[in-house]
Amino acid sequence: MIEQPKIVKICDIKDETPNAKTFFFEYMGHYDPGQFVMVWIPLNDEKPFTLSYINRNIAGITVLKRGNFTKTLHTKKIGDQIGIRGPYGRGYSLIKGNAATCIVGGGIGMASIACLADKQENATIVQGSRTMPELLFRHRYKEMRLCTDDGSFGYKGTTVDLLRELVGKHDYQKIYACGPEKMLYKVYELCNEHHIECEVSIERYIKCGFGICGQCDCSGQRICIDGPVFNSKDLKDMPDFGKTEITKSGKRISL
Repeated sequence: MIEQPKIVKICDIKDETPNAKTFFFEYMGHYDPGQFVMVWIPLNDEKPFTLSYINRNIAGITVLKRGNFTKTLHTKKIGDQIGIRGPYGRGYSLIKGNAATCIVGGGIGMASIACLADKQENATIVQGSRTMPELLFRHRYKEMRLCTDDGSFGYKGTTVDLLRELVGKHDYQKIYACGPEKMLYKVYELCNEHHIECEVSIERYIKCGFGICGQCDCSGQRICIDGPVFNSKDLKDMPDFGKTEITKSGKRISL
């Protein structure tokens, strides 16, 4: 049976960047960082989002304005209603204790790892974007390392450039990442080179959210139920990772 969306009211809205907003709503379910919920706008569509905030009974999704659905969501006001169903999928595996880890977010991918960063102890947090205005949650974490492609803020270079330097200085037990898939593939390669376990969250076009349609396939793995988080062992057997994806129309294309 298909789960019906639960209608919730938007209780607060926060502007994160010029093109990204966080929408807060009441949420009572269990949630593992890295899982996703399906968000429904009546008479429009339904799309997957990870929770970027969760505190007791209030959760938030951080949404970048880029397509018809997200543009419509950005017009919503406090008090407006949306539908939520889930959570779905497999989240990140937390490491307890003082083991050093690194959490890497590229662009809007930072929203996926934000709840992980809230929970994972002794983690170095790295975030990168093309320019300074696109950086998310700049004041949310005390020790976050920031980088921009154009050098307008923080380290000049990509998240992978900065991560490569950090790996040479720290003994990380695990590296977590979410962002563009080409970035994730480079993180995976770097981790293999240094024999570090990694977990990455892969974004693909998800229609149903529970493994029926196959739209989000990656080498036989359905992102919506087998992921979206995959570890080093999983990725080794996923030749499509970092190479191809299936578009909204069903066409397989090169990344």
